[in-house]
Amino acid sequence: MRIVFYILSFFFLSSGFAQEKKLVTVHKAMELMGTRFDITVVSGNEDLGYINIEEATAEILRIENMISAWNPDSETSLINKNAGIKPVKVSMELYMLIERAKQISEITDGAFDISFASMDNIWKFDGSMKEMPSPDDIRESIKNVGYEKIILNPIERTVYLSQKGMKISFGAIGKGYAADKAKEFLVSKQVLGGIINAAGDLTTWGTKATGEKWLIGIANPLSEEKIFSWLPVVESSVATSGNSEKYVTFDGVKYSHILDPRTGYPSTGINSVSVFAKSAELCDALATAVYIMGKEDGLALINQLGVTEVILIDADNKVYKSSGILLSDEPK
Repeated sequence: MRIVFYILSFFFLSSGFAQEKKLVTVHKAMELMGTRFDITVVSGNEDLGYINIEEATAEILRIENMISAWNPDSETSLINKNAGIKPVKVSMELYMLIERAKQISEITDGAFDISFASMDNIWKFDGSMKEMPSPDDIRESIKNVGYEKIILNPIERTVYLSQKGMKISFGAIGKGYAADKAKEFLVSKQVLGGIINAAGDLTTWGTKATGEKWLIGIANPLSEEKIFSWLPVVESSVATSGNSEKYVTFDGVKYSHILDPRTGYPSTGINSVSVFAKSAELCDALATAVYIMGKEDGLALINQLGVTEVILIDADNKVYKSSGILLSDEPK
């Protein structure tokens, strides 16, 4: 089972639930960056709300065009094409994103690593796998992985992948970054409140049209249809990594689609990790890292950071949390 987030009752809000300013809530769902984005804004009127959503969408598309490894014209693709050949000068925005990604790699001992994209696609999570890959194949798959092989030159503002065959990808940080940038844009446009939800990686600001806080519901791990705790998300973000959708099972062991970039093997022992912090980018990256690091090391890291919190559910559906999270000891 996994943690499931329910945003408390914001889709039905309308002018009938408005404050004195007669605020309304406008929502739109769309396919962006290969996944579902839900954008919700609190606005003075519906037309303006939809205009704000379109502007936020344009910002997300801009980010996608910069970081997409599938777009042959993106800066990221240019970096990958020149792996082992030469450094590539990039925009300050992309340079700083890669620099932050490397910093997260360092504090997680490589559990988070944007060079994981170098791994050959030897694991299939579409139902076609019939047996485990061989140890030799797995060892071969990680030979070009390693964040320390991503060479940054701050003076020239270049990025160099030091081995041919290396690739970088932002699959474990990109959605969070895009959500942050969309939120930043909307705040700059004086949008009073809202939620950017990128397939479970979400960030909030302001309040609902009623003036109440945005709340997320934590589902009972034994029954996802039941809520056992509500948490306010105030000017904050949350991201979840889990194994409920993509996995394979061999000899009774469930292997998640989340691969450990240090070993090439899928992570086991954890069903779900949800990280809370100010930045959706940081939540996105740390949720993946903690999932890979495991219960003890992951909880220790989050408790040491001091600016983040985590809720973790292990393979036995037991709930663990960092020191700043207040939940019932047992699901109700």
